[in-house]
Amino acid sequence: MKKIFYLITILALFMAACSSPKGMVKIEPDGNEIIQEDSLEYELIVFDAGFETWYLLQNSPARYRSQQYYENWNQQYVLQWNYLTTHSRRRSFFEPIMGYEPGVDYGFELNHKLFYYFQYVEHVLRIPILPNRPVGVVY
Repeated sequence: MKKIFYLITILALFMAACSSPKGMVKIEPDGNEIIQEDSLEYELIVFDAGFETWYLLQNSPARYRSQQYYENWNQQYVLQWNYLTTHSRRRSFFEPIMGYEPGVDYGFELNHKLFYYFQYVEHVLRIPILPNRPVGVVY
């Protein structure tokens, strides 16, 4: 009987600890509430095993551009990628549709990696995506 009581107590404590969100509101000593902005992290998952190795060889801080540079090119690439997903003979390669929204801050790392994924597709796999590609990108 004691074991069941302890089990129920532990279960109740566990549920109470998990039920309320923590870190959503910070209370200052003067009584003002400061709502902390939710921070989202995005991750790019590429299923092509060759890309990760190629990306590590290409990833050099000396070759970095600005986040805005990558965002501008990624928007163009994603629009064309999504178009090719629905209108191309190579439809099976371009699936699925990418959900990249302008105005969302995906961060430098994700934008950089996504840009280099498009470069990998065009230069290593030799599958054209954009007719006008970035100038000055060395591989």
